[in-house]
Amino acid sequence: MDNLCVVTEIEECDFSKLTERTRPLNIERQRSCDERSLNELTVGFSPRFSVRNTDSSSSLCRMAENLDGIVFSPGRRSGFTTPRSQFGFEPHPMIGEAWEALRRSLVYFRGNPVGTIAALDNSEEELNYDQVFVRDFVPSALAFLMNGEPDIVKNFLLKTLRLQSWEKKIDRFQLGEGVMPASFKVLHDPVRNTETLMADFGESAIGRVAPVDSGFWWIILLRAYTKSTGDSSLAELPEIQKGMRLILSLCLSEGFDTFPTLLCADGCSMIDRRMGVYGYPIEIQALFFMALRCALVLLKQDDEGKECVERIVKRLHALSYHMRSYFWLDLKQLNDIYRYKTEEYSHTAVNKFNVIPDSLPEWVFDFMPTKGGYFIGNVSPARMDFRWFALGNCIAILSSLATQEQSNAIMDLIESRWDELVGEMPLKVVYPAIESHEWRITTGCDPKNTRWSYHNGGSWPVLLWLLTAASIKTGRPQIARRAIDLAEVRLLKDSWPEYYDGKLGRYVGKQARKFQTWSIAGYLVAKMMLEDPSHLGMISLEEDKQLKPLLRRSHSWTNF
Repeated sequence: MDNLCVVTEIEECDFSKLTERTRPLNIERQRSCDERSLNELTVGFSPRFSVRNTDSSSSLCRMAENLDGIVFSPGRRSGFTTPRSQFGFEPHPMIGEAWEALRRSLVYFRGNPVGTIAALDNSEEELNYDQVFVRDFVPSALAFLMNGEPDIVKNFLLKTLRLQSWEKKIDRFQLGEGVMPASFKVLHDPVRNTETLMADFGESAIGRVAPVDSGFWWIILLRAYTKSTGDSSLAELPEIQKGMRLILSLCLSEGFDTFPTLLCADGCSMIDRRMGVYGYPIEIQALFFMALRCALVLLKQDDEGKECVERIVKRLHALSYHMRSYFWLDLKQLNDIYRYKTEEYSHTAVNKFNVIPDSLPEWVFDFMPTKGGYFIGNVSPARMDFRWFALGNCIAILSSLATQEQSNAIMDLIESRWDELVGEMPLKVVYPAIESHEWRITTGCDPKNTRWSYHNGGSWPVLLWLLTAASIKTGRPQIARRAIDLAEVRLLKDSWPEYYDGKLGRYVGKQARKFQTWSIAGYLVAKMMLEDPSHLGMISLEEDKQLKPLLRRSHSWTNF
């Protein structure tokens, strides 16, 4: 076990002192609205009513810019409740089943809940599905926060912080100090009657790739906890502040790269197998942007914090410009790329990345609607990955990396291409699937990522909560309602699978685990958010007017 990271009983003594110092403030909990009640934010329309192109819609968009509030309050309840809801409506039959399944997945360390395991499917070999994954726990954490149970989230944040501090080596090579674990598990020693935590930083993962997204999700979840409880004492702990700075120092370090985006390996995010997302994947860039913005709120303005904040602000300006300019694709931009000249030099070049127009895939011309757009998967020298990635685009909306116009265009695209992106089970993780010879080259003949399966065009129910959040933020709750209705037809009947296969998501995934925890939690979060949209404040950020420069491509980065 010398290569493994464990938290021993001795080290737990230090942790108990941390816990004593972070007792919640004695204040009234106000989910996401800090100063204004939900009634003051009420617009008063049905979840099934489309409000686009109306005065109410423009009002919604303006109000959504307020970080402390959320715009949508349904004129009628949708007929379900959470276990602690104050309303007396009869819950949907799936709600109770989902909560029972979620609670069965809880992991305890010395009597305290510290997370949820990935899946409770006893019909298959466990592999690493019996572990607590940082990214997987996020929807579970949000569900518990929305239901007024923040202790498990605090325990999780502090435990993973302790794991971050351990020495991390893979094949004698030491990882950066700020790397957060991909997952951890509780080891029971019946002889000594002790428990220890064992962390995985990538040494046991497919392809042995460290998770870049874990640190970002940790910061985002810390902000969600603070926003939900009103308790800032946890985030203000010196240990928490140092943990954030260590994560950010890995991303903000200066090097050879000329782009403000973050260079990553294949398999470092939710798509944790070889899928051609190496370079600058949209998912990582959107999470990077959101984590930076959350850190701005959470970091203290002391000597160390102030220096970090200054670096964050500079990076945010460059990153927002780069992403909104070069990763954005709509009909006009597609036509411009189609007419690109190549081999251009100097600062006057229009085709800055020397993308060859002949590399444009045939499918993108039919996929692009007249009204709509999205952030493409990747941009790097002579390469543009035009695939649609759901998580990156939804996070772009929630973090306000996407402008208001771009956010609306993304939702326009989803509505226009509903069959392709949603089909019979929300939501395609990536579209379209890669096939034949391209599949062999891109995935290395990966038998799990065959066409329209798993990461290669599979449908993932966990993405339902992200689609719901993006729909509410853009004033289109009817999109979320339609997607949830689809999920409720099959999710419980199919025993909460991890993913679905096929162009329409019609078939339970050929290797999908049943009772997948984040499928369960994603559904619960989507339902609770639609019932009480003020919950959106935990995971949504208002648009920062200072990060809204004219999208005019400058001659050099020095203009920032």
